[in-house]
Amino acid sequence: MSRRLLVLLIAAGLSGCATISDGIDAINPFSSSGPKMTPLQPIKDALELRVQWSAGVGKAGSYSFAPAIVGKSVYAAARDGTVHKLEEGKTVWKIDAGQPLSAGVGANARLVVVGTAKGDVLAFSAVDGKPLWQARVSSEVLAAPTVGDDGVAVKSGDNRVFLFDGGDGGRKWVYQRSTPTLSVRSAGSPVFADSYVFVGFPGGKLVALSLQNGAPVWEGAVALPKGATELDRVADVVAPPAIDGRQVCAVAFQGRVACFDLGQSGALIWSRDISSATGVALDGRYLFVTDDKGAVYALDRLSGSSLWKQDKLLNRRVSGPAVYRSNVVVADGEGLVHFLSREDGSFVGRQKTDGTPVRAPVQQLGSGFLVQTSGGNLSAIEAQ
Repeated sequence: MSRRLLVLLIAAGLSGCATISDGIDAINPFSSSGPKMTPLQPIKDALELRVQWSAGVGKAGSYSFAPAIVGKSVYAAARDGTVHKLEEGKTVWKIDAGQPLSAGVGANARLVVVGTAKGDVLAFSAVDGKPLWQARVSSEVLAAPTVGDDGVAVKSGDNRVFLFDGGDGGRKWVYQRSTPTLSVRSAGSPVFADSYVFVGFPGGKLVALSLQNGAPVWEGAVALPKGATELDRVADVVAPPAIDGRQVCAVAFQGRVACFDLGQSGALIWSRDISSATGVALDGRYLFVTDDKGAVYALDRLSGSSLWKQDKLLNRRVSGPAVYRSNVVVADGEGLVHFLSREDGSFVGRQKTDGTPVRAPVQQLGSGFLVQTSGGNLSAIEAQ
């Protein structure tokens, strides 16, 4: 078990928020204090990789920032408070949010939303970056807000979920549940689907909340805490679930990857013992997941059976995967982007960025992939 992955300590008697200092990052999921990275072996490139564009968007500091993609627009934020809107790598606008940021970006065609370590939620116009409203949650915001037609969902560091009105920032509802003594410092955003908000929690639970009032509709057990100590019993869903059709899949640290049926009140379809804090990706046939040691798996999404495993990236602090057509793409703690064959997991290409860690999952952008490094490099990479 990787002890470096832990985290956030909340005293059992606390009812208020727990504010995390930047120093806590030394024991976050992407800490550099873990085992030495496995050296990379040379590969024979089967793909021609091309950087479509690259831009500097500001450093992440000790936090994890993920870009938001809305049509042809890309929104990105940085620790120093800067927020960018780019199209094809060109800056459309750049603003200063007025305070340091700890999470972002959530966006749609109207809104761009970021969060701070003080619990502030800041919304700006997607058109020109002008401030629109500000709201507050109960503790630091580590997960990018989720922006949808029904509002803005924000998960705070103390595992509360808030839904705000997208027009004026008024609070619609808040959901809270008891938190274990120990839990993983989470940057897993809520996900909208159908009439639900899906959120992962400590204790291995995936919960479907009603969009209307925040009431829990069903919850699925992604993992079951077990072990003799509080540390052993940490089993948290800390990455966003993946949803496709009537299937929702999630993974837990020190737990399992599991898929549930949306049409049967969260009935479990299958589960597999794989520990991860970086999340899963789905395509029409497969589920892809990076485990907490850096191995990348492909599983049959209908049964959970193993298809392949790529274990040549062990201890390289590998990001969550993205998939498009024949390529599965992950990035690592040295800013390298690895292209794997969807069919057998073999390496088919490798691309350098700025040499700093990639903490957020790789994202699909058009016919390519988007990667944001902690050093502030945002790159769109295409395989030809």
